[in-house]
Amino acid sequence: MLRALLALLLLAAPAAAAELKLATWNLAWLTTRPAGDPDLPRDVPQRSPEDLARLRAYADRLAADVIAIQEVDGPEAAALVLDPARWHFFFPRERDVQRAGVAVRRGLPAEQNEDLAALDLHPGGRFSLRRGVDVTVGQGASRLRVLSLHLNAGCREAGDSGRPCESIARQAEILAGWIEERRAAGEAFALAGDFNRRFDRDPVILPMLERAAPLTRATAGRSNPCWGGRPFVDHILLGGPARGWMAEGSLRVLVYAERGPEWRARLSDHCPVSVVLSPP
Repeated sequence: MLRALLALLLLAAPAAAAELKLATWNLAWLTTRPAGDPDLPRDVPQRSPEDLARLRAYADRLAADVIAIQEVDGPEAAALVLDPARWHFFFPRERDVQRAGVAVRRGLPAEQNEDLAALDLHPGGRFSLRRGVDVTVGQGASRLRVLSLHLNAGCREAGDSGRPCESIARQAEILAGWIEERRAAGEAFALAGDFNRRFDRDPVILPMLERAAPLTRATAGRSNPCWGGRPFVDHILLGGPARGWMAEGSLRVLVYAERGPEWRARLSDHCPVSVVLSPP
């Protein structure tokens, strides 16, 4: 009788939500296009099978559930590093070589929302910018809107100025609008990717985003050990209920074991950055 009662209690108890490991990883011109393709810069290095095998091993070590990826030329290129039998890929409805995307572990519910197309300030141009990819993962109270992004380069520091700073400020306004929509809907959300911006002591871009809604920045007060140490430009920002989901002390940077300068081109000049979330 006691065993039967315990079994009934266990069945009646709500199942604890599984932890979710969220990562961002700029894979640096990951493409299947051959050398000399007119859409590729002349100095883009061609990765060898050995290089790709090393990246696949790092992806296995990362062991994430959701990865915001950048500089990936679509699902065929993503499959060079992430096994499509284990991952579902979401990419924007554009054909640029350098795309942001989201990879979601198969078995985890996921659906793609409309691209944040406005982030591409020069659509159709020879050097167009990158759209944001908006994917909802999970279900019920554990649903999380993930926006993978790669903002305009050339305005990393607080004192920088010029056209790149004008562009990234316009992109920040667009992101603020997206954040305000999530806040109004009461949604849990995350912005993850290559912001091309150092946020410590940032007087412009980060405050613009934080005025749209309170945000938790996983990289706050931390330095990036990737390639010898530098400030973060790859960030994970959490908003809405997700601000309370990040496991304390869970920020990790998967640093490559390879040390020679040539490996920055053969692997990536960015390391994977991740956090662990505990949804309800």
